[in-house]
Amino acid sequence: MLSELERTAIRAAVERLGDRRAAAAETLAMLQRERGWVSDEALAEAAMVLGMPREELETVATAFELVFRRRVGRHVIMACDSVSCWIKGADSIVALIKERLGIGFGETSADGEFTLLPAGCLGLCEQAPAMTLDGLPYGRLDAKTLDEIFARIGEDKHGDSAH
Repeated sequence: MLSELERTAIRAAVERLGDRRAAAAETLAMLQRERGWVSDEALAEAAMVLGMPREELETVATAFELVFRRRVGRHVIMACDSVSCWIKGADSIVALIKERLGIGFGETSADGEFTLLPAGCLGLCEQAPAMTLDGLPYGRLDAKTLDEIFARIGEDKHGDSAH
């Protein structure tokens, strides 16, 4: 069920943008920020608030690979699988990530910490191979860089539990 704050934000987007369809992408982004993903129920309710058919909002949601339509881990890794990254060894980087986390593309680790997703292009071709982690870009990846990134996440996780 959408909160009143979410409903108000959707109505405000429609008013500010002057069009329900124009507010659709902003609505989906807001729901994902608030909830971590966009469930079927949230999408259906948002469509009602927007005054548009659920199917139309679903079309918008599926057009963007950054709108998660199912629950994802606390950390989302998007590994670039473009030609530029592939040429620079992305396959071996993805294999290391899969091995390290014990998951494949589209899967979430057993502890719910990580989801690994493919990305058509991250726009980081000059830094290939590349990925994003929680929306932050990382390029020129190799085994050492991955170890450093995962070590930092472990430190952050440990620091969070101490508070």
